[in-house]
Amino acid sequence: RGVTFLKGCTPVSVDAVAVEGSDAGRKRVTWRDGDGSSHHEDFDTVLLAIGREACTSELGLDKAGVAVNPNGKITTRHDATNQPHIYALGDVVDGSTLEPPAAETELTPVAVRAGKLLAARLYGGAKEQMDYAQVPTTVYTPLEYGACGLSEAAALDRFGAEKVEVYHTSFRPLEWAVPQRAEDACYAKLICLREEGDRVVGLHVAGPHAGEIVQGFAVAIRMGATKADFDRTVGIHPTVAEGLTTLSTTKRSSESAKTSSC
Repeated sequence: RGVTFLKGCTPVSVDAVAVEGSDAGRKRVTWRDGDGSSHHEDFDTVLLAIGREACTSELGLDKAGVAVNPNGKITTRHDATNQPHIYALGDVVDGSTLEPPAAETELTPVAVRAGKLLAARLYGGAKEQMDYAQVPTTVYTPLEYGACGLSEAAALDRFGAEKVEVYHTSFRPLEWAVPQRAEDACYAKLICLREEGDRVVGLHVAGPHAGEIVQGFAVAIRMGATKADFDRTVGIHPTVAEGLTTLSTTKRSSESAKTSSC
């Protein structure tokens, strides 16, 4: 609230604009809408936060014979580069080249975990490899989005539509009742493999406290929880998380996912 979101826009430029009586000036942001029309507006501050870059160009990797992809990132296998005695972890790893591909290599807790596992293999005789397939993560937008496991699109692409069941719900949590946030809605879904007893391979929540919710359910997913395990779990009322224990509508049914308030 109090923040305006411009959707479907592409930033074009940020230029300094002089302001009479001020040494600081302002920033003029020019952007282009999806229809090609151009707009601009002046701001005091501009925060550029569009992702992370792999700063590998200054490491002299070419002298060590380490192959670097055009995007500045490195292809690895079990954390090793093309030079078996040189390893890469975290932001510098090209997640798109992993099997299966993973975008979570940029996350700090993932790099920490991968580093500990690598050290244990190198110096402790351990065998465990980093599993990038079931990493919980959250996007801290005004309405939080949390996820663990495969996206719906990735599951359909990997297993096929006939082997995937998607349970979903759209609802408004009780905590929004007093402020009357009727224009907002939450969404949650479980992505399951039908041939494996509806084993959960993906969990997604858009709503308050999504990060806290997904962190707990991530343990269950790593342990191979099925849809039936979620169903047998008694939900805590009134919480957002309880919606994941009462899912009954599938996308395959084409029925409405909207849930009435309590």
